[in-house]
Amino acid sequence: MQSLFLSQALSPRWTTATIADAADTAPMELSELGAHVSRCNGSRGRWFALRCSVDAVHDFVAPRFVTTLVIVGGVVALAALAI
Repeated sequence: MQSLFLSQALSPRWTTATIADAADTAPMELSELGAHVSRCNGSRGRWFALRCSVDAVHDFVAPRFVTTLVIVGGVVALAALAI
């Protein structure tokens, strides 16, 4: 049992660091990156700025929506009790 654990602990692990080699990019990688950036820039149509604005407003309003409903409900409940 102990030898199994030891063999797993000593087995090589995958890493994304390049310790011995230089971290250079290959020409094929640069070509693919350029194609990806071109596709991404092409997907930005005339409605892209409006969509970003709508997303920003939604991100601001969404967390406060439930709180607003609770406060309005509390005010309505208090008003109903006062009558």
